[in-house]
Amino acid sequence: MAYATGAVLIAALAAGCTGNSGTSDSVPDGKPGTPTVSAAPPGKYRTLPDACRAIPLATLKDLLPGTADMPEAQQDKVLEGAATVTYDTDRRIGCRWKSDAPEGTRSIHLDFERVVSYDTSVSDDDRAREVYAKKETAADLPDSALPPEGSPDASPTGSGHADSGTDGKTEDGKTEDKSGEKDSAKVDGSAESTDDAEATDDASADGSDDPASGSPGESLQPRLLDRLGDSAFLDDALVQAGSTARHRTVSVVFRTSNVIVTVEYTAQPALTTEVPDSKELQEKAQALAGQLVDSFDD
Repeated sequence: MAYATGAVLIAALAAGCTGNSGTSDSVPDGKPGTPTVSAAPPGKYRTLPDACRAIPLATLKDLLPGTADMPEAQQDKVLEGAATVTYDTDRRIGCRWKSDAPEGTRSIHLDFERVVSYDTSVSDDDRAREVYAKKETAADLPDSALPPEGSPDASPTGSGHADSGTDGKTEDGKTEDKSGEKDSAKVDGSAESTDDAEATDDASADGSDDPASGSPGESLQPRLLDRLGDSAFLDDALVQAGSTARHRTVSVVFRTSNVIVTVEYTAQPALTTEVPDSKELQEKAQALAGQLVDSFDD
């Protein structure tokens, strides 16, 4: 009797195990149906060029006046440049040049930054856009940073720059009203004639500096730049060094794919009464930036 009961119990347990095995086989484990997530594409550039060899010698001599008159050994040392200290030359590399001439001092600082995203859902280019946007914000460009309509830097769409998101509005979101500023300048009852006003506008439009303040003309104000890489802006700062000496630094920053390039061009005249020419520095800094972006595309 005990044997029979035990046999029945063993048979029942065996039947239960067989049933569970069949149920388990019919439940999918979920792996075959899991969607495949593709990693964001890497940036175009995997390496950086040697910053101290990035500028042709002829360009360096033009940017550093007085080098042609230096003794050969001194000239070679100036044109060689000095590499800036970085911890990872695959990610960041830079170089500095400086020349002292009777007319004054000129210096160049070149910086290459290769941006890499460690988030597989964010591409290197998108991360570089974020880094560039922070630099543009830190530059604190004026509200009139958009290139004037019809100028060489003007966007064909009239919307400024694709990456900047700037739409001609002030920080509080209100549309800038320049016509109101012009009207208010004439409400004070001054006897300025229309011809005089037009002459003043022409003087500002040609980019000439204000000799009293050293401020660049309207067309030379810090601004966004088009046709230079994927995104670009220019900054212009006149700095008072001590009681009299003044130096001006023009910075051009541009992004090409996942690389951000910064060009800083500084001039300090020997005479403390002189103001560095904003137009000259800007033209040369932009020309250098144009050479650099072309070298990346080669």
